[in-house]
Amino acid sequence: MTETRLPPSPISATVDFTAEGVQHGFLRLPYSRDDSAWGSVMIPITVVRNGKGPTALLTGGNHGDEYEGPIALFDLACCLQAEAVSGAVIIIPAMNYPAFLAGTRTSPIDRGNMNRSFPGRPDGTVTEKIADYFQRVLLPMADLVLDFHSGGRTLDFLPFCAAHILPDKRQEAQAFEYVAAFGAPYSMKMLEIDAVGMYDTAAEEMGKIFVTTELGGGGTATARSAAIAKHGVINVLRHAGIVAGAVEPGPTTWLDMPDDRCFSFADEGGLIEPAIDLGEEVTKNAVLARIYSTGRTGEPPREIRAAMDGILCARHFPGLVKPGDCVAVLAIVTN
Repeated sequence: MTETRLPPSPISATVDFTAEGVQHGFLRLPYSRDDSAWGSVMIPITVVRNGKGPTALLTGGNHGDEYEGPIALFDLACCLQAEAVSGAVIIIPAMNYPAFLAGTRTSPIDRGNMNRSFPGRPDGTVTEKIADYFQRVLLPMADLVLDFHSGGRTLDFLPFCAAHILPDKRQEAQAFEYVAAFGAPYSMKMLEIDAVGMYDTAAEEMGKIFVTTELGGGGTATARSAAIAKHGVINVLRHAGIVAGAVEPGPTTWLDMPDDRCFSFADEGGLIEPAIDLGEEVTKNAVLARIYSTGRTGEPPREIRAAMDGILCARHFPGLVKPGDCVAVLAIVTN
């Protein structure tokens, strides 16, 4: 069987990934459009390299309406000096840069969801081209990947750092060591319900240590959530030995999402009334939310009930809900 050879990526970097020191530049993706016939998407990047050591790939803005990661990484790019590093740090505050500029989960150019576009295509859409560059150029350089997420405009989360249960238990154990080092108020053994095409999956299948977060939501950041992100990324770099200094994680509560009973979805649209708040304990069959019909008065609300005991770790954020929307996510406290 003949192996299909992919064409080279159209993206070019204005930084030299092998050079010592601090470099600020761009990943330039040609993008011809109505207002710029020979235009480009210019994705900001910083590379800090000094001597020998592991390489950390730090990313935010995988979804464009999630802000803790970009805040922490634009800040880190300002202050991280080469002499403080042993190895390399690649900082990309906004992976899906068009979505980030638009403040939307997906790209306004092609509606591409970056976190469902891997391994990407060098001859595909703009989002697929960016994913392909990460898949074939950036991920192979990395030993460790930290990808920041939060709930965006439609979800709100307890602030947690997370890794996945993996077939390779050594890889899994290392990932959870980094979760502990990050030091978020909550630490999660994460269950993904839609892992196909994810950045997480691409990195883990290459054997990389992959750590992620959910640090709030509602399409904004808070002083607390931004501080958690800033503190956590330094802890991760210290744990890797890339930056000197003691890890200062602080207390954390460990959570587990064991199966799909954790997730509750709306089967009808309407006005949603939360019945409990984030972090509160629930028992099986407890009411999580009520959904009122917006088409007429006098109809009792549809109740969304818990399928298991646990605590509420995520909830639908907007006041209106559509059929199929995730309404609530539960987790089990394990410590």
